[in-house]
Amino acid sequence: MGRVTQRRKVHKYVLDGSPNALEFPVRYREDVLAVEEPLEIRLGNLSYSVTMRTPGDDFDLVAGFLVGEGVIWNSEQLVSLRFCAGEDENGVQTFNVVEAQLRPDVEIPSIGRNVYTSSSCGICGTDSIEAVRKSSRYSPAADPLTVSAEVLASLPDILRQSQRLFEDTGGVHAAGLFKVDDDGGAQLLCLREDVGRHNAVDKVVGWALREGLLPLSGTVLQVSGRASFELVQKAALAGVPVLAAVSAPSSLAVELAEASGLTLAGFSRRTSLNVYAGDARITRPEAAAPPS
Repeated sequence: MGRVTQRRKVHKYVLDGSPNALEFPVRYREDVLAVEEPLEIRLGNLSYSVTMRTPGDDFDLVAGFLVGEGVIWNSEQLVSLRFCAGEDENGVQTFNVVEAQLRPDVEIPSIGRNVYTSSSCGICGTDSIEAVRKSSRYSPAADPLTVSAEVLASLPDILRQSQRLFEDTGGVHAAGLFKVDDDGGAQLLCLREDVGRHNAVDKVVGWALREGLLPLSGTVLQVSGRASFELVQKAALAGVPVLAAVSAPSSLAVELAEASGLTLAGFSRRTSLNVYAGDARITRPEAAAPPS
């Protein structure tokens, strides 16, 4: 789809004090923006939710969203996905409504969420943690994965090198799914970008569901922003044993990670990282030999 970016004219103010800036402090130029549009998610005839997202990989987004809601957990439960008819004021198909048909034995919520999904999860507290534990079909705690601190700290750079949309716009989040090899290295399996960090994760999880890869044992989910409760929830429900974020986690994210047996790392940078839960999965670097 060619709808992921949009060009707009902007006034750029240059305030660096250079001679050129003093002569031409305001310049008129073109900038590239990441597109943000609503996506309505329907379960059959039920309008279940609306999320603001960057168009593209919408079927993955819907599939991953349903995993994160605890509605489905394997590819056989998802019969089909299709775009519903919808046009803008110019009569152009918008592709902003996706209908999911689920297997007859899948329990469909009687009412939709009727909320706009944003960067916040909309739920909190110990009741929410218990609800995630009850609805989860997979157990990150049982995953025997170990990963070295060096490999984990290197993933943000690998993620950044593949962020094409961010390169163009500087305005999107990314989520990357890495498979840890037997030799301890990590291979990037899937990367998705979106204006919403939760959407980027849903797109990755949805890709994995549609590929028949759930539960995501032996994997690391690396995200470009912070680690919220909602992202830990989505990772746990997909069976991801390790979630790493470039920025900080929230307190409730750490509590849910501990309750789910999921390893949670934050401030993951090239030379350091903090592990907030599940440190037993991280193999420590060897101490440097003392100088002779």
